[in-house]
Amino acid sequence: MKVFDASAVLALIFAETGAHRAEQLIDEGHAVISSVNHAEVVARLLDRGMRSSEVKQVCEALRLQVMPFTAQQAVASGYLRPITKPLGLSLGDRCCLALALEQPGATVVTADHAWQGLESFDVQLIR
Repeated sequence: MKVFDASAVLALIFAETGAHRAEQLIDEGHAVISSVNHAEVVARLLDRGMRSSEVKQVCEALRLQVMPFTAQQAVASGYLRPITKPLGLSLGDRCCLALALEQPGATVVTADHAWQGLESFDVQLIR
């Protein structure tokens, strides 16, 4: 399973460096995103001036399964703070990681190089 961070999804949507790799990883199947990261994507699209109807179309076309953010993930994301704070990771980043913790053998997909410092996760950088 591949758990996508908002940064990788936004790179794909805006055809930034790494977009092709993100698309390949989605095409391999079993690609998911936390509802928290999905909310980040929606907010960024609106920030860029997309209309609500466009945002809906773009998100539906992504072929990512949106996974609900659970109470267990909330606790896990809090516990991840000490190891992610030195890397500058955000709450949204920790929510992505918390989802990955629940999926045995999951790979987290991101565009953020700071994630390379996470030794206990399988991190796939798209650029």
